[in-house]
Amino acid sequence: MIWTRRTWMTLAAAGGFVAVAVGAFAAHGVSDPKAQEWLRTGSTYGFMHTMATFACATFMNIGAKNARRAPAFFLSGVVVFSGSLYAMALGGPRWLGAVTPIGGLLFLIGWATLAWAARDVDRA
Repeated sequence: MIWTRRTWMTLAAAGGFVAVAVGAFAAHGVSDPKAQEWLRTGSTYGFMHTMATFACATFMNIGAKNARRAPAFFLSGVVVFSGSLYAMALGGPRWLGAVTPIGGLLFLIGWATLAWAARDVDRA
């Protein structure tokens, strides 16, 4: 698979779909408060970072070509962070909670990558 802007944006759109679906499931299909909290948190962070992936395309369009590296961190962070919370909410083992911060670290790396790329915006 070639990791093009089209690929990242397609994956981000799919991630946005999942985030909205999981958020709705948390609101209407789950009665356990802890599971609802995990699903909402995963959905919020997942949606936020799919939007950040779309922002990367804008950064690239205005001169920050290195912004193409950030989506890998944002979307893998969604898989690890949100995915571990979703799994625990659906009955997965609690040790998955130890994996969740790895996803948070991936988010932070993505934001740092995007900040670094922003140095090239409007460079004369």
